[in-house]
Amino acid sequence: MPEGDTVWQAARRLHGALAGRTLTRSDFRVPRYATVDLTGRTVLDVTPRGKHLLTRVEGGLTVHSHLRMDGAWKVFAAGQRWSGGPAHQIRIILGTADRTAVGYRLPVLELLRTADEERAVGHLGPDLLGPDWDPEKALSNLQGDPARPLGEALLDQRNLAGIGNVYKCELCFLLGVTPWLPVGELPADRAAKLPALAHRVLEANRERPVRRTTGLRGHDLFVYGRAPRPCLRCGTSVRLADQGDGSRERPTYWCPVCQAGPAPRPGGSGAAGRRRRRA
Repeated sequence: MPEGDTVWQAARRLHGALAGRTLTRSDFRVPRYATVDLTGRTVLDVTPRGKHLLTRVEGGLTVHSHLRMDGAWKVFAAGQRWSGGPAHQIRIILGTADRTAVGYRLPVLELLRTADEERAVGHLGPDLLGPDWDPEKALSNLQGDPARPLGEALLDQRNLAGIGNVYKCELCFLLGVTPWLPVGELPADRAAKLPALAHRVLEANRERPVRRTTGLRGHDLFVYGRAPRPCLRCGTSVRLADQGDGSRERPTYWCPVCQAGPAPRPGGSGAAGRRRRRA
């Protein structure tokens, strides 16, 4: 599941394969850019911004892409068989003399003037893995809507950029609160450490092939994906319900003993949490 660490890794692979090299192949397989040809231009850099990827090309152009749930960039050596999915899922191909980058199932793909990048990413909050990381600003953003459930606030990339559903669940567990707890009810000491905790967890995982938050041998994550198995701390069955992020419902995991705060009733959905917020 692409989150800030996944996108950071993808940017590093793309940068290593393309940056400083001249494009010998350029194939946009989306109607809007079907006639665009970037061959002959040098790739300047590939930069991650939250969950967005910015591939900057000579001539003041930027290829902006977003992986969302299913997208992926794959890099192949010359002559290597492509293995990212069927050909009809390819949205873009950028190739040099010895490497080819192929974008599969990219739900967002556009060509911008580099000077206009803010149009695509200017709404984002501080990037947890970027040079603009600002923990005080991130906390201020999160606390801007005290009634909003913490899980929803963490997923809102306008607050801080890089957290996805996995880290949302894990951070709430590490803080000892449910994802449905209103931000304004988060104890002051835990609120104060939230930005640093989020930053530390993503930093620790940005170069790992397997995401880990526990430090326990044989167990990568505390709650995400574990329902109805026992909580690694108390043994209570981990629970699962849906929670919205403002755009869609997402499977949300929590321990009813280790995490304090409101939560859907067994068999319910995240809608219960949202009703509490509106009430």
